[in-house]
Amino acid sequence: MTTTEAIKLLEAFRAGKATRDTVLQAFQAAPVADLGFAKVDTHRGLRRGFPEVIFGAGKTPDQVVKIGAKVIEHEKRVLVTRVTPEHARAFRRKFPKAVHHVLARCLTFDLRPLPKRPRPIAVVCAGTSDLPVAEEAAVTAEIMGNRVERVADVGVAGVHRLFEKLETLQRANVILVVAGMEGALPSVVAGLVSKPVIAVPTSIGYGASFGGLAALLGMLNSCASGMTVVNIDNGFGAAYAASQMNALADP
Repeated sequence: MTTTEAIKLLEAFRAGKATRDTVLQAFQAAPVADLGFAKVDTHRGLRRGFPEVIFGAGKTPDQVVKIGAKVIEHEKRVLVTRVTPEHARAFRRKFPKAVHHVLARCLTFDLRPLPKRPRPIAVVCAGTSDLPVAEEAAVTAEIMGNRVERVADVGVAGVHRLFEKLETLQRANVILVVAGMEGALPSVVAGLVSKPVIAVPTSIGYGASFGGLAALLGMLNSCASGMTVVNIDNGFGAAYAASQMNALADP
């Protein structure tokens, strides 16, 4: 059952056009579609406000297509992250209207776009090399019903570039800051604004960055109070959390 179907069924019950038993039977139906190689959570959108997201890495193109088809059947939209060009080609053969976000390594298909929330989420990127993770965050936030303001290449090596974007940062409800190397940018941003800041460490950097561990530890040890941190390269997880925060401010 989709979220829309659930709402319509409850409205029918309140109007006396559906019985209590009909409603209970619909909600007690198994919320899982068993594909053999995957069990798709068809009630994820009903519980969380957005359907199950497909993590493409490690899955074959055929598996991604079949899981995506089942999600679309129930929700009319899907987000697939960490896709390869092979995933994208197979998926777009099945769903020609799907969009392949090459830099973000994502696929989106949305027949029923969610209304955009009034206040934006800002996605701030320290350097051009961090853009794939930043774009994964931006694409995720957009399909979840948020307007996104992108701010690119404002790392601390030229921090004056950041100050030119202060108005954009202050306009946002939530700010995602994506940075590799030493991971200093989120601390700077969090010290300038009163909004929630989610720090996203990336695996960009020289040998002693240890694949993003240096940035992660730097962000976890930030002296900027209230900043929160997600895992290395996890633009998707940061955007999901940001979308939930932004929803709280949506009247």
